[in-house]
Amino acid sequence: MRGLQILVDGFAISTLYALGAIGFSLIFGVSGVLNLAHGGVMVAAAVAAWYIAGPLGAGQYIGALAGVGFGVIIAFATYGLAVRPIQRSRAIPRDETEIFVLTATLLWGIMIQEAIAYFFTDSPITVRPLVNGVVDIFGVRTPANEIMTAAICWVSIGLLWLLVNRTRAGKTLLAASINPRALTLLGFELSSVYLLVWAIYGVLAAIAGVLLAMFLGTSSNNIGVLTASAFSIVVLGGLGSVSGSLIAAYIIGYLETVTAYLISPTLRTIPSLLLLVLVVYLRPQGLFGRR
Repeated sequence: MRGLQILVDGFAISTLYALGAIGFSLIFGVSGVLNLAHGGVMVAAAVAAWYIAGPLGAGQYIGALAGVGFGVIIAFATYGLAVRPIQRSRAIPRDETEIFVLTATLLWGIMIQEAIAYFFTDSPITVRPLVNGVVDIFGVRTPANEIMTAAICWVSIGLLWLLVNRTRAGKTLLAASINPRALTLLGFELSSVYLLVWAIYGVLAAIAGVLLAMFLGTSSNNIGVLTASAFSIVVLGGLGSVSGSLIAAYIIGYLETVTAYLISPTLRTIPSLLLLVLVVYLRPQGLFGRR
């Protein structure tokens, strides 16, 4: 019975991890940006959903939609205020742009954390679930919201797959991730491509943030932890590999779930961190990354 409980709970948390990490990986694959404000985007969306649904009394459905919208706004603000000015600056040497972008997004994430704590709260918050009740899965009683969380995550991942593989805009994103210079020679504006990928990223990260607040709860103090978690998954799967991030999210999600159930919840992150260190040492490009 415990094994089945681990399978169910691990699937839900792994899918949630995957949704958040895929957006992080997509941004790096297309635009080459490691966004260290990633956790800030997720928590900002969660806090907006909580505030609009709770204190403002708009209900959980309106709150969830508003939270996703606000997360997209924060993603665009990250690009427009922290990333784009550095990429366009002539005062910064081209070979130093990446470290400046890393620093800027890190500081931007800290600013988001402090703003949330000042204007709202730094205490843990929980968004009311979209569905209530309990579902019986082969004798394992599981909250219906947990099943809904996994379903929404997989629908979002499926829609992303359709966008990338079945639309002209998606194939443009793929081309930008492979050879952006060739794409510009064909007459495409990279700035438009980057705006599109940041919009997609904002939607994915915001949905993950809102669902996280419904599933486990979150707070402004979790911003660094969420960023580190997404970064670990992306490094494990291979930087820029969306499919690698998906598989790595399930590896880490189930490792954490097994550790929490069989050893201690306080030690749940230790095995995944040890695995990450081992992979970085033996295979620096990640499990599915290109050399």
